Amino acid sequence: MSAQAPVRRVTVPQIAGRKGAPPIVALTAYTAPMAALVDAHADVILVGDSLGMVIHGLPSTIGVTLEMMILHGQAVMRGSARAMVVIDMPFGSYEESPQQAFRNAARVMGETGCGAVKLEGGARMAPTIRFLVDRGIPVMAHVGLTPQATNVMGGFRTQGRDEASWPAHVADAVAVAEAGAFSVVVEGVMEGLADRITEAVAIPTIGIGASARCDGQILVLDDMLGLSGRVPRFVRKFGDLGPRAEAAIADYAAAVRDRSFPAADQLYR
Repeated sequence: MSAQAPVRRVTVPQIAGRKGAPPIVALTAYTAPMAALVDAHADVILVGDSLGMVIHGLPSTIGVTLEMMILHGQAVMRGSARAMVVIDMPFGSYEESPQQAFRNAARVMGETGCGAVKLEGGARMAPTIRFLVDRGIPVMAHVGLTPQATNVMGGFRTQGRDEASWPAHVADAVAVAEAGAFSVVVEGVMEGLADRITEAVAIPTIGIGASARCDGQILVLDDMLGLSGRVPRFVRKFGDLGPRAEAAIADYAAAVRDRSFPAADQLYR
C-alpha cells in the first residue's frame, strides 16, 4: 500500500492566478480548532487583527500587538494543513518605514511559518509593499475601509458614497497591485466602486462588504457563525451557533445545580 501523499498548502502564485474564476474562499480564524474546521473549505485563512475585538474584547483593532498576532498565527498554523495562512500586520508595526515593516513582517513569517502578511493602505503604502516583496515577503493589500484608520475616517464608514471619490480608491488599488501585492482585500465600499477596482487591477480582489463580482470573498468566522453580537450589514449568518451554545451552557449549569451531572457514565468506579 502506497503512503498517502502529504497535503500541500495553497501557495501565493496559486492565489495570484485566481483572477476571474473560481472565486477565492477566505475566512478568518484565530485558534487551532477553528482553523481545523475552516481548512478543508477555504483557500485562505486570515489571522486578522480583528482578533483584538473578537477574541480579546478590545474596542477596536488599534490595541493589537505584534506578539498577539504571532501567538494566534502559530495556533492557526498548527490547526491547518492546506489553506494558505495570511497574518495581519497590526497597527504601528509597519507604517513608520519600509525597514520597520520588513523587520516585523520577517519576524511574523519566521516565527509562524505563514504564507504571507497583510497590511492596510493604498498608494501611501505602495513603496513599503514593493520593499517587502523585493525581499521575499508576499503581501496581501487592503484598501477601501481600513479599520486601523477608523480614527481618521471617523468610524467604520462605507467608502465611495460620493462617486467623485472613486478615482482615488481605484488609484489606491492600482498602486498596491503595481507595487507587487499578490491580492487585495476591498472592504466596505459601494458595489459599483468594488466592480471598478476589480476591473482595474490584474490581481485578485477579495471582497468584504464590496461586490459579488470580486474575485473572492472573506468574512469574520465568528460573525458568519452567529457567535458575535451586532454585525455589519454585509454579513450573512450561515449559522446561529451563539444561541445554541448559550442553551448548552444553561443546560450544563442546571445539571450541576440539580446534581444530575456528573452521572454514572461520567464517573470512574
